Formats: sequence, structure tokens, C-alpha cells
Amino acid sequence: MITIIDYGMGNLGSIKNMFKYIGVESTIESDLDKIKNASKILLPGVGSFDTAMKKINGSDLKELLNEKALKEQIPVLGICLGMQLLTNSSEEGTVKGLGWISAETMSFKDRIDNKYRIPHMGWNIVNKSNESSLTQGFDEFEETRFYFVHSYFVKVADEKNSILKTNYGVEFDSAIQKDNIMGAQFHPEKSHKFGMKLFENFARI
Repeated sequence: MITIIDYGMGNLGSIKNMFKYIGVESTIESDLDKIKNASKILLPGVGSFDTAMKKINGSDLKELLNEKALKEQIPVLGICLGMQLLTNSSEEGTVKGLGWISAETMSFKDRIDNKYRIPHMGWNIVNKSNESSLTQGFDEFEETRFYFVHSYFVKVADEKNSILKTNYGVEFDSAIQKDNIMGAQFHPEKSHKFGMKLFENFARI
């Protein structure tokens, strides 16, 4: 069972529907007592970095997430803003991130040519930078593409924590991992067969 965390900042229904489509059980939870029993967590996120972290910090959720991810070391996947929350901080705001993976979230603004629109929106190719169980089977596709919507991107401090890279005027880490903690900048739930493969992989971890 995959527990999708509801803290008021995610497109939860479409994520749950994708899991249902591929035959994977999932549940959307905001109740901390139920999250305590989670064996696998998906941390979604749509919106601003500071708003999301303030929601997490404003309850006992942060302490619980730290317990599950760092002490119990259950598999955790952050997607879109949820991946950025795994980093130390974001140029979008001033609130510290969860800091589970040593990385920074940076703005595309002033780092890419004017011919590239912000936000980075639409399909783009991802390339493997390190092997991961989350990306197992991607080699069977002629090219692997995901759907992105974001104005900020992640760069890891240690390249071993990068598992996918994408180029949009600048190369960035489109998926990251440190041990049991994983992140994907794109929207798997909007990425058809590619997203299905990634969610299937996460379900098997």
C-alpha cells in the first residue's frame, strides 16, 4: 500500500487514479495516526516552496516524515514540488527544506536563454545518470519522456544522488535518490506509459 500524503498542496486524485489504473493499492491520508503506519510514502506538491514547507512545519507532520524516512527508512518518493522539498532550500523562498538529500532548488530565471519560456512546461527527454530501481526498464523505450511543469530546478551536491538528467537551457537533475529517498521533478501521473513504468517500479521497491 502506498500512502499519498495530503497536506493541502498536491494533485492527489490523478496520482491515486494512476496507481489504480496500474493495479497498485494506494490511499490518500492527512491523518497522522494513519501515516504512522505507512510502509511506503508518496509526497506530492503543487505550488510554492515556502507555502508547502510552512504547512509541513506547522503541524507534527515534519517530525513524522523524518521518523518514517530517516529512522524507519521506508521508501519515499517526492514528485514535482514534493521533490524540491527534499532539498536543503529553494531560491523561491526563505524557509528551509527537509534536507534529506544534499541539493539546492534554483530558478530558471537568469540561467537560461530568452528563447526558453518559464515555466518549463510540456514533454521533455530524461537520461539516466546513475542506475536506480526507480528507473528500471527505461532502457526498453527508444527515448524516455516525461511531462514537466516547473519554474525551479534541482541540482544535487553529489552526482551519485542524481538518477535522471534533463536539459532545458541548462542541465538539471530531473530525478534524484539517496538510499530509500527518491524524487522526480516531472509529473508521472501525466506521463502515460513512462509514468506508469516509474510508478510500477516504486510499487515494487
